[in-house]
Amino acid sequence: MGYTATREIRTLNDPKCANIPIIAMTANAFEEDRKKAIKAGMNAHIAKPISVDIILENLERMRQNRKYFNEPAEKS
Repeated sequence: MGYTATREIRTLNDPKCANIPIIAMTANAFEEDRKKAIKAGMNAHIAKPISVDIILENLERMRQNRKYFNEPAEKS
């Protein structure tokens, strides 16, 4: 279901909606599962049990890559 939803989101006409960050959180921890999530258009894959540190690392990585967010980068 998440893969289908992600593929649908990625085809939306509005770039702000189509490019929202999507992280897979699943019990499927094999490399093939991670590849399947990325191929579906997800930005990251986190296997259960969920680690707060891993979630924060992924969010920070996406925050640094501004293309995943709808607001402009902060000016220094």
